[in-house]
Amino acid sequence: MKLTFEQKASMLKNGYIHVPGVIPKLMVDHAVKHINHSVGQGMDPAQMQTYRAQSFCPELQAQSPISGLFNDTPVKSLVEDLLGEGSALPVNAGQIALRFPSLQDPPAVARPHLDGMYSPTNGVKEGTIGNFTMLVGVLLSPVREQYAGNFTVWPGTHTQYESYFREHGPEALLNGMPPVELPDPVQTLGEPGDVFLVHYQLAHSVAQNASPFPRYAIFFRVKHTEHNQDWRAPMKDIWLHWPGIRSIMNG
Repeated sequence: MKLTFEQKASMLKNGYIHVPGVIPKLMVDHAVKHINHSVGQGMDPAQMQTYRAQSFCPELQAQSPISGLFNDTPVKSLVEDLLGEGSALPVNAGQIALRFPSLQDPPAVARPHLDGMYSPTNGVKEGTIGNFTMLVGVLLSPVREQYAGNFTVWPGTHTQYESYFREHGPEALLNGMPPVELPDPVQTLGEPGDVFLVHYQLAHSVAQNASPFPRYAIFFRVKHTEHNQDWRAPMKDIWLHWPGIRSIMNG
């Protein structure tokens, strides 16, 4: 499966691509069934903050109903269309991201962040930056209106942060999110089986869920095979490991 020029142009300008209908319904239902079975066994209330920050149902993360959403579907070929064939490190597990209904009125959008910044519950080592190349989101439930647990993005911030890190150095992220003027956030909408391909350096977050139903999604974190050689370089040159985007930049 290949991306269109328009889709790649969206990545270049906005920092993300929404690709509808990538995952077959059978695989979506299979994943949701396993998640619901796990949730039905009960969850430790003391671990809820960690589950929200890292993953619900951690025992499922590397099992085929979850990992297969990346490895056994067109998702892998979409990623390679951007990063190059064989240029992504193996993806063996996904984050199971559930957003349960909130009673807060009015609902809000959580503050924007970049993944890999330390917090007490997210598993990132203090004093380090756990960056990567691409965030891949898979919707397992419909998100048809705002404030339904929407994956929320700030389009174009990937280039703003690139400029900031060129001037101040990637380690500046250890001091918190760069103080740049943000555009308006976009609460994404989608259907089960839709996929979001997102540049690592795009500011993103989640909207509270004011709907009656939980939102189900899986997030995979992809690294280019050369990422670990110099983790700082792609923060100052955001298309360094993206030949699929560089090919359209002068088009």
